[in-house]
Amino acid sequence: MTFSIFEGQEPSQVIFQFKASPPAVTFKLTGETDGIFQIQPDGLLYHNKALDRETRAVHKLQVSTLDAYGATVEGPVPITIEVKDINDNRPTFLQPNYEGSVRQNSRPGKPFMYVNATDLDDPTTPNGQLIYEIIIQLPKINDVMYFQINNKTGAISLTLEGSRELDPIKNPSYRLVVSVKDMGGQNDHSFSDSTSVNIMVKENIWKAPEPVEIVENSTDPHPIKITQVQWNEPGAQYSLVEKEKPSTLPFSIDQEGGIYVTQPLDREEKDSYVFYAVAKDEIGKPLALPLQIRVKVKDINDNPPTCPSAVTVFEVQENEDIGSNIGTFIGHDMDEENTANSVLVYKIVDQIPKLPKEGLFLVQTYSGVVQLAGQSLKKQDTPQYNLTIEVSDKDQFIDINDQIPIFEQSDYGNLTLAEDTAVGSTILTIRATDTDEPFTGSSKILYRIIQGDSEGRLGIDTDPHTNAGYVIIKKPLDFETVAVHNIVFQAENPEPLVSGVNYNTSSSAKFKLIVTDVNEAPQFSQRIYQAKVREDVAVGTKVGNVTAKDPENLDISYSLRDNTRGWLKIDPVTGEIFTTAPLDREAESLYRVQVMATEVGGSSQSSIASFHLTLLDVNDNPPRLAKEYTGLFLCHPLHQEGTLIFEVTDDDQRSFPSPHFSYSLVSESSRNDWEVSRVNGTHAKLSTKHTNFEEGLYSVQSASVMVAGHRWKGIVSLPVTFCTCVEGHCFQPAGHQPGMPTVGMAVGILLTTFLVIGEYNFSDSGIPNFPLSIFVMVD
Repeated sequence: MTFSIFEGQEPSQVIFQFKASPPAVTFKLTGETDGIFQIQPDGLLYHNKALDRETRAVHKLQVSTLDAYGATVEGPVPITIEVKDINDNRPTFLQPNYEGSVRQNSRPGKPFMYVNATDLDDPTTPNGQLIYEIIIQLPKINDVMYFQINNKTGAISLTLEGSRELDPIKNPSYRLVVSVKDMGGQNDHSFSDSTSVNIMVKENIWKAPEPVEIVENSTDPHPIKITQVQWNEPGAQYSLVEKEKPSTLPFSIDQEGGIYVTQPLDREEKDSYVFYAVAKDEIGKPLALPLQIRVKVKDINDNPPTCPSAVTVFEVQENEDIGSNIGTFIGHDMDEENTANSVLVYKIVDQIPKLPKEGLFLVQTYSGVVQLAGQSLKKQDTPQYNLTIEVSDKDQFIDINDQIPIFEQSDYGNLTLAEDTAVGSTILTIRATDTDEPFTGSSKILYRIIQGDSEGRLGIDTDPHTNAGYVIIKKPLDFETVAVHNIVFQAENPEPLVSGVNYNTSSSAKFKLIVTDVNEAPQFSQRIYQAKVREDVAVGTKVGNVTAKDPENLDISYSLRDNTRGWLKIDPVTGEIFTTAPLDREAESLYRVQVMATEVGGSSQSSIASFHLTLLDVNDNPPRLAKEYTGLFLCHPLHQEGTLIFEVTDDDQRSFPSPHFSYSLVSESSRNDWEVSRVNGTHAKLSTKHTNFEEGLYSVQSASVMVAGHRWKGIVSLPVTFCTCVEGHCFQPAGHQPGMPTVGMAVGILLTTFLVIGEYNFSDSGIPNFPLSIFVMVD
């Protein structure tokens, strides 16, 4: 039996009257009495002190009946006393003062600190439900709150105004006074506490970086870091976007906010880039406006001058004066205008024929204007002259890639490594040389593996200063997959070779990597296995299976760990998983266990995977009262028909908006005095049929049937007390003897309404075969 008593009640309160059957003559009370609970020889159970839920919330007692010789006749019968909470404790902050900081322009509503309070009262009741509130903000500029608090969690964040207006230069700090109230903050008699919160405002570091200049056609290894952005707090997810249209940017960003150029840029293709850096939170929501990133591609003199046509024709008159302009020769250069890279220099390098002499013409060095220089011309001497004009920019000599890289040695021998050699380890240094112009794309060497590593387990990094190549492990080696790698290296330049020059065997080298076996743990095919079954499956049903493979092909034995409820077992050979006990979704809807795969033989290494079993609901729970109904009463004598409303629910998962219950009274005597009717899908109304009730204890049997899937019936108890009322409250007079209860304290009528809501054994009439007890207590 279970009884509920509010803490703090006056002592000498009657809890229950037990009755003994011969030969029992007295009662015995044992268990967690704490000197508070006692039982009279006639079976009257009571408490002699006020209870305190915070000292003990539940008392486990046992009642037995004894005969005249002290021998036990019946029992012990377990008795549970649940101490109900009252609001007798004040909430208290964990700290008298809190310190925090926030960045300006932080996202409104995102918590940057918490305050916490505790209350010893029951958190499932309003007594322990705490509400937080900011009651003071200093300074409070223009009467605007810059801070807000989640009234349930104590999370402090910026308001929209605070996100816009906080400035560490204007006001580097703020002080808040935060209060906490119990009773959900809705009761004038609630208790409260307050604390001080000091907040420092930090400068916003989410700012656009300065524009970046990148020299075109860089031969340095890419990617190259060019700039940095940083969100105000750790954990931001960064990405790059273009505003105009989605495209493949030659830039990337890492999760530290570092921005990189991923390939050489060509100014003649595109001379500048504008894109945006975005910071998002863990669910993909932007934390702030994107930052604009500007990149200018800096020109180098990488384009030779060009002429518009192979032949330019000028005409000159006979006897033209010396110094006359014959025409202008125009060249073009794709390098950046108005820079030294695009300044062109003109020079006559040949004159045909050289009659009557050389040097008849000259060209202005920078303008390209061709003039008559030596003497006037006569058509009869020579009707046509062919001039060859050289156009150059800065007289710069540009090397051509006419030399191939040559390895210093063609065979780097053998190397033996264990398959568990750490990823990132440098295992070999290779080197080739190139006699082209140093530190240009013609002489820079890039190494790649062209044979013997199809799975990409190795990589090669080039030292940009020495052209040495460092062979590293990029992915774990695996003896079981490939035991011997016959590697062939190729050395190449980033710049293309000139026509007629090709790479040959001098640009390649070989190397043998031998991988040795290491005993490895079995490997599951997946980290988490999942399955779903109905909670009513028969014991022994297969619910899933797992598979693991040992790299050394040893046999594997499976076992379960953390099988806390003992619901599952696993076949140690096949990995099939079966139920070993009835499942119960209401006890645990997602059952998690760990599966261990262990080598049989060898060093018995093992590995672990998870198995998650989701239990699908079936209609296997009878309806019950939705909450505990205590303290229900009707004032005696009745002047009009009395009515009580109660709610019914069940523990099954809801697959429709609301359950449907129907109600009926069982016993004939109950139908004469009471009636029960349906209010809606979950609520019912219990009403008296008349007002002629005598003082005493009644028992009314009532049946409730849930119509949803299966039909379940059950019994619950709804206690209603008929008592004399004073100012609308039930009055119980004090006992006649200090510390000892009297039967008069229980004067009234205790109506036990039995609602038949769930039952597994039905009689032919459809009424459950459930024993009911009726207790009558009369003063």
